[in-house]
Amino acid sequence: MSYYDFDARRSRGTGFPPSVSAEIDAGLRAHMQRVYGYMAGGLALTGLVAYLATVSGFYQSIAATPLIWLVMLAPLGFVLVLSFGIQRMAAPTAMLLFWLYAGVMGLSLGGIFLVFTGESIARVLFITAATFGAMSLYGYTTRSDLSRLGSFLMMGLIGIVIASLVNIFLGSSALQFAISIIGVVVFVGLTAYDTQRIKEMYLESDTGEIAGKKAVLGALALYLDFINLFMILLQLFGQRRDN
Repeated sequence: MSYYDFDARRSRGTGFPPSVSAEIDAGLRAHMQRVYGYMAGGLALTGLVAYLATVSGFYQSIAATPLIWLVMLAPLGFVLVLSFGIQRMAAPTAMLLFWLYAGVMGLSLGGIFLVFTGESIARVLFITAATFGAMSLYGYTTRSDLSRLGSFLMMGLIGIVIASLVNIFLGSSALQFAISIIGVVVFVGLTAYDTQRIKEMYLESDTGEIAGKKAVLGALALYLDFINLFMILLQLFGQRRDN
């Protein structure tokens, strides 16, 4: 069974007895709390590692060596392994990989404390959290089907990646600004879309193993939405130390 299957019986108005519906709702709330808990834990670990790597000088020591490329590319490897290999691994293994990924991501982001002031990082973090929270709440509560929106958002995401690669060679500040604006729209939309998708992935009949894997995948998706939104907003509103 695919982790993205949707159980239509769980939809509102399907004729479930009130006691069964209440049990399903309670299970869904517990599942979403688990997802958000994992995501929040991952973000906290990322922030802690990023900060400690910078203040200890460890990030600076590897930034001038070829190891920095390994640090920068490693998070992508973890995402690919989790996304495409999770069905073949045990839930505890998937959970361990998620924590390792969050830690490695923190190491790769250590440079933001060298580029931006701590005050502006904190300010953008607050803006990101408020925006993410509002859009995730919308995705959880809306009765609108956001699945069609998802395909457009994914196309926008692919466009951002391609444009960013091109701009590495062009170095255009105007193009970078446009990418950032579009990126905010894309990841704000993805936050709502992913939240609804995670909600629909939940099945009361799931075993503990499958439920655990779904929670990890859901946490990973929301984690990526938050991190990418934060980095884009930091580029737009962060105050650089050399200014």
